[in-house]
Amino acid sequence: MKVLVVDDDKTTRKMLSLILRSKGYEVITAENGMEGLQKVGMEQVNLILTDMNMPYMDGIEFTKQVRSNPEISNIPIVMLTTEADEEEKQRAYKAGVDDYLVKPATAEQIVESMKRIIRKIFGKKE
Repeated sequence: MKVLVVDDDKTTRKMLSLILRSKGYEVITAENGMEGLQKVGMEQVNLILTDMNMPYMDGIEFTKQVRSNPEISNIPIVMLTTEADEEEKQRAYKAGVDDYLVKPATAEQIVESMKRIIRKIFGKKE
């Protein structure tokens, strides 16, 4: 399984990459939604983990762009953000995310969310 991590914070990208690689996932990263769109178009990505607040293209717009492209619209998206507000959460779900986690989320919460989505969408255990 290949996961695209989209986050403007270098430390967060590194931490998520380490966590996911330790669980057996292949990881690629992007600094913002624009770079994320480029990478998801070039790579065979199975799941996206994205931040909400990023420069150039935020996670909401990134999610909308992914969902509007028939070639990549079925890729599951988990939003991992500092935004705990219910209104922001609803905006994210309306844009098309499959799950919404508030930072700081534990490694277990992140991996469990991914496994749940993978089981639901792909019908297999990870």
